[in-house]
Amino acid sequence: MSGDETVDVLVAGSAGALAGAYTAAREGLSVTIVEATDRFGGTFAYSGGGGMWYPGNPVLVRAGVDDTVDDALRYYRAVVGDRTPAELQETYVRGGAALIDYLERDEHFAFKILPWPDYYSSAPGARTDGMRHIVSKAVPDERLGRFAGLVRGPLDHERLGAPAPDLLTGGRALVGRFLWAMADEPAVTAHLNTALVDLVVEDGRVTGAVVEHDGARRTIRARRGVLLATGGFEHNDAMRTEYGVPGAARDTMGAPANDGRAHRAAIAAGAAVDLMDQAWWSPGLIHPDGRAAFALCFTGGIFVDRDGRRFANESAAYDRLGREILAAMAAGTVTLPYWMVYDSRSGEQPPVMATNVSFSPTEQYRARRLWVQADTVAGLADEIGVAPAALENTVRRFNDFAARGVDDDFGRGAEAFDRAFTGDASPLVPIDTPPYRAAAFGVSDLGTKGGLRTDRDARVLDTSGRPIPGLYAAGNTMAAVSGETYPGGGNPIGASLLFSHRAARHMAGI
Repeated sequence: MSGDETVDVLVAGSAGALAGAYTAAREGLSVTIVEATDRFGGTFAYSGGGGMWYPGNPVLVRAGVDDTVDDALRYYRAVVGDRTPAELQETYVRGGAALIDYLERDEHFAFKILPWPDYYSSAPGARTDGMRHIVSKAVPDERLGRFAGLVRGPLDHERLGAPAPDLLTGGRALVGRFLWAMADEPAVTAHLNTALVDLVVEDGRVTGAVVEHDGARRTIRARRGVLLATGGFEHNDAMRTEYGVPGAARDTMGAPANDGRAHRAAIAAGAAVDLMDQAWWSPGLIHPDGRAAFALCFTGGIFVDRDGRRFANESAAYDRLGREILAAMAAGTVTLPYWMVYDSRSGEQPPVMATNVSFSPTEQYRARRLWVQADTVAGLADEIGVAPAALENTVRRFNDFAARGVDDDFGRGAEAFDRAFTGDASPLVPIDTPPYRAAAFGVSDLGTKGGLRTDRDARVLDTSGRPIPGLYAAGNTMAAVSGETYPGGGNPIGASLLFSHRAARHMAGI
C-alpha cells in the first residue's frame, strides 16, 4: 500500500461486512475492503454452523415450510420487546428472505436448511422445529482464486494448531462464497493487516478513513460512504471495564482484532451508541490454557454455585444460561470457576456436545485440577470446595426430578431447545454412576453487541438521532437489533449480513 486511494465504498471488516462489499460491487460501485488481521472472516469464520435466521426465505419455501413472516415478527417482538426500535426489528425479520433471493441469483451462493429451534419456545410465534434457520453449503478453498487460503479459522487451527481443512464449512463457507464471488471482480480491492483508525469528516459528512498498515498511515477516500463492520470490542479490556461488560478478553470467542477502534472513531465523529454493556453470552468450559471457551449442547450434568446448589436450567439456550450465570455472580452466589457436576456413565469427559475448541488430552485437565473426581458425592464436594451435605442434597433432589421427568426448580426440559441435542429425550439425566466428576466452567462470549445506533438502512445516527452522512454500520459494530436478548441461532450473522447489504444498497441509491 502506498499513497492515498479513492473509491466509491470503503468497507472496514471482512465478516458480515463482505455482504456489503459484494452488494456494492454487484451494483456497479468500486470497493475497498480493509481487514485488520491477516485473514478474512472475523468471528463469523469461527461459527461451526454459520447460520442465518431468516424466516420465510426461499430455501425454506421450496421445502414447503408453513411458517409466516408475520408469525416470526410476532415472536421477535415478544422476545426483544421495545428495547430496540420496532422499525429495525421489522426490517430485520422481513428482510432476510429478500437477501437470500438476491444471493441465489448468483451461482456462487448455495444454501441448505439446518433446523435450529428458536431460543424462547414458549413465546408467541416461536418455531420449535428450527425451520427459520439456514446455512451456506460447503465450498472448496481452491475456488476462492486470489483469496484462496485466506479465510480465518477454524478455532482448532488457530488455538490448537490443527491443520486447516481444504473444504470450507460453517461460517467459513459463507465467507468463502462471498470472496469467491468477488475474486475476479476488478472493482474490488482488499487489504489485509490494515486497520481503520480514524474517520475523515468534512462539513459534517464522512468522506473516508485513515487506515494503518505496518505502522504507516494513509487515507482512503470514499465517494459514497464508509461501512464499519469490524466486530465488537470484546478484546479490549479497558473498554469492557469502561462500559461495564462482564467477563474478560481472555475468554471471548471474538476474532483477535475486535478491539473497538471503529467504535472509537465513530464516537469521535459524533455517533450515538447503545447496548454498550451487552454481549452474546455463554457458559465457558475452561481449557488447559486457562481460557473459558463457548460451550453448548449439554446432554447431562448440573451446575452448582458456591453453596453446592443448582442455580439455573443447564439446558437453556446459551445466551439465556449465560445471563443466569452473570445474575448469580452479581448476587454473589456464584464465583469463578463454578462447576458442572456429572457422573461416569459416559466416561471422563463432561457431557458437552459442542465445545467449539476441541477437548485437549484428559490428563491436561486433571493436572490443572480443571477436572476432578471422587468415589462419593461427598468426596467430590471436598474436591470442589462446597459443603458435602449441600451437594448430596442437590444431587438427590435432581435425581428425583430425573426419575419423574420434571424439573420443579428450573424447568429443565420444558422448552424445545432444552431437548434439541438429546433426540427430544429428557435432559434430566441422573447422577448416580461413580466415580463422580466435576469440570470447571467460566463465562465466555461470542463478542460484544453494543455499538453505533443506526436506522433501517444502517446509517449511523448522531446523538440527536440524525443520520451522519456517509457513515454506515453493521454486525457487532452496530447496536444489536435484538437488544438484550438472543432470539435464535443465526441472529447475529443474519443481522450483520442484512444490514451490510442494506448499507450498500443505500450507497448505490437503490
